[in-house]
Amino acid sequence: MLTRKRRRLGAKIAVFAGLCAGAAFAGLPVVWMLSTSFKTNGEVFQVPPRLVTDNFSFDAYGKILGDTTQLRFFINSYIVALTVTALTLFVAILAAYGFSRYNFPLKRSINAVIVTVQAVPPITLVIPYFGLVVGLGLYNTYPGLILTHMVFTLPYAIIMMTAYFNTLPRELDESVKVDGASSWTALWRILVPISTPGLVAVGVYTFMISWNEYLFALTLTRTDDMRTVPIGIQLLMGQHSYEWNQMMAMSILGSIPVLVLFLLFQRRFIGGLTSGAVKA
Repeated sequence: MLTRKRRRLGAKIAVFAGLCAGAAFAGLPVVWMLSTSFKTNGEVFQVPPRLVTDNFSFDAYGKILGDTTQLRFFINSYIVALTVTALTLFVAILAAYGFSRYNFPLKRSINAVIVTVQAVPPITLVIPYFGLVVGLGLYNTYPGLILTHMVFTLPYAIIMMTAYFNTLPRELDESVKVDGASSWTALWRILVPISTPGLVAVGVYTFMISWNEYLFALTLTRTDDMRTVPIGIQLLMGQHSYEWNQMMAMSILGSIPVLVLFLLFQRRFIGGLTSGAVKA
């Protein structure tokens, strides 16, 4: 009996130690990034490296926040990411309701296409999308970026929302229709309000994808007034020197929106993901 208790205690200690080691491995780069943002550029390559600097300074943050061009990068990212999230949720809700509640020709084929799109590497689509966006006159514009980001956020959103709607009994919307309401009313008055966890999960994921997207934001924009945060960080890499402290400061500032979203909606985010995955 005593041996079993010792084994269980040893297993718990081993698991706890493993989790701590994993957390330290994942968190150390973030801690180092934060530390570097408070250093001077020359201290970055100090030997031996120091986590805590003697010349603690907010100069890097002051330069980022005091530069109108850098601030423009943040404004662009917010405009694009929030618009992509709102439009993706709206379209995904309508599409998911159709897939969940109705049978129609080519339903399985369309589902297969949506899943297949997820498997296509984005880099293979850069040249076709560049030609398409230029041909439509959307190069270096918000609509061009927004529509391109939605191509990659919509498939996942539709799949997740369809799985979530499938967990909701059909009697909910059918009871509303019996009272004379339309499918539109059943969707927005009944299904959408009780699908908040799924909507939060899809919304947070969509925002993260759009906020962090680099490849198409670089390819489909030309001027600084259309660049986003990931491009702004890359532009701090000069030809002869890198502004490491400013790069880290901008990276920290760019991580805050995603971190705040996850902290605020953590329970709903995880609940939405697990509900759609388990009950679909």
